[in-house]
Amino acid sequence: MKIDQIKLSPGESTSILPLKIRKKTGHKVRNWRIVRESIDARDKRNIKLVYSVEYNYDPKEEKILDIPEVSSSDAGSPVVIGFGPCGIFCGLVLARAGLKPLILERGMDVDRRTEQVELFWKEGKLDPESNVQFGEGGAGAFSDGKLTTGIKDPRVHFVLSELASHGGPSDILYKAKPHIGTDILKEVVKSIREEIISLGGQVIFGAKAEAFVVEDRKIRGVEFFADGKEQVAETSNVVLAIGHSSRDTFKWLRDMGVSMTQKQFSMGVRAEHPQDLIDIAQYGRPGRELGLPPADYKLSVRTEEGRGVYTFCMCPGGQVIVASSEEGMVVTNGMSYHARNSGFANSAVLVDVRPEDFGTDDVLGGVYLQQKYEKLAYEVSGGYRAPRASWKEIKEDKAENIRKCLPDFVYSSLKEAMPLFGRKIKGFDGDDTQIYAIESRSSSPVRISRNEDLMGCVDGETLKGFFPAGEGAGYAGGIVSAAVDGIRAALKIIEIYE
Repeated sequence: MKIDQIKLSPGESTSILPLKIRKKTGHKVRNWRIVRESIDARDKRNIKLVYSVEYNYDPKEEKILDIPEVSSSDAGSPVVIGFGPCGIFCGLVLARAGLKPLILERGMDVDRRTEQVELFWKEGKLDPESNVQFGEGGAGAFSDGKLTTGIKDPRVHFVLSELASHGGPSDILYKAKPHIGTDILKEVVKSIREEIISLGGQVIFGAKAEAFVVEDRKIRGVEFFADGKEQVAETSNVVLAIGHSSRDTFKWLRDMGVSMTQKQFSMGVRAEHPQDLIDIAQYGRPGRELGLPPADYKLSVRTEEGRGVYTFCMCPGGQVIVASSEEGMVVTNGMSYHARNSGFANSAVLVDVRPEDFGTDDVLGGVYLQQKYEKLAYEVSGGYRAPRASWKEIKEDKAENIRKCLPDFVYSSLKEAMPLFGRKIKGFDGDDTQIYAIESRSSSPVRISRNEDLMGCVDGETLKGFFPAGEGAGYAGGIVSAAVDGIRAALKIIEIYE
């Protein structure tokens, strides 16, 4: 293996490089050699020596995640609702433990789903059950496939290793900012699904969960609709891995008394620039002339009123897409393929939205706010097209289509923040910068309460066997963190069976 960007302070011995590598990758280094040393003196107060290192390790010696083998009992096989990153990795761990999970996914398998999404983009024909948000791979299947995460958990390396072993690029194991790309990610999730099935698991697509069967405050089953009929899966353990856009599921959970709280989220737009503009700002020249990948960025400021404004899900060499999941609503997102060669860079530019902005005590207040402005975006664009304007039009208040589909505080915060970003990335607030609305699905607007054993509650008391997890439940913020939370839920269930 080869790993870059291992940093030491001047005076630190290179003998600690194997420890640095193990901390970053989880690998136990057998032997190694330095292949490059450079000096990072951008911060004169914190100069670093930067190393690239080649090393050997034996995968057979690595036990990244200890998954005990257990057998099913009268509790029945666990049920996992949702087959995005959280559900995929939860299902994989349960399957390897011998528990033969049943996975219910409301959307279609990734091949059929891709056909539906491409038809939607071409002809505006939306399937509310299978789209950019719903289906095998979750919303991450139509994104950049970024695998960066801020969480410090040893299971992160398990996630990266599994993605690589199932067809992902091997460099995700050592790059500082790993990414797969939506084209490769689709094949990876299919491969993981095939392993789950080979171990006795079952994945049912087009299966929409509608209610829990509960007895004596214990899960006894899941009611779901599939193949044109109502069905029941008997089980004592359910993992809810629904993602941040399953608003109808949030509603029936609220109505059955599941403990939930309002949660801060963000709302804003997508900003698009020529990739060369970003490269020149970051590298001094276009990346292709330097043999470097398309440059990225991460920006944040705080407005005079105290609102946080920041860039999110930046897609080098990507494209802006319409990512609707409900009829008569428009929402945008960013996507890129592994090659990142579109010639354009885009990123969400988001503003903090707090519970006090919701205007209601209803736990779904954030959902209602999202829906209100997504409907307005649909109306001003006249269909499933993202409202679009140049930054020049916006700063001169000539872009009513953008203004109408954003809350006033979001619109004013964006106008304040963009010039500040332009000081950090020259040209970011250029007249020709293209702005698309509305970006409103960066995270879940609700959090489903759970206890120290990860079990959710109904009417303030634990509902045994109910495990809300991942991004939709409010406990993750991306592919890797959602996958790790799914693993945590799986390990809790394995403890029960043990």
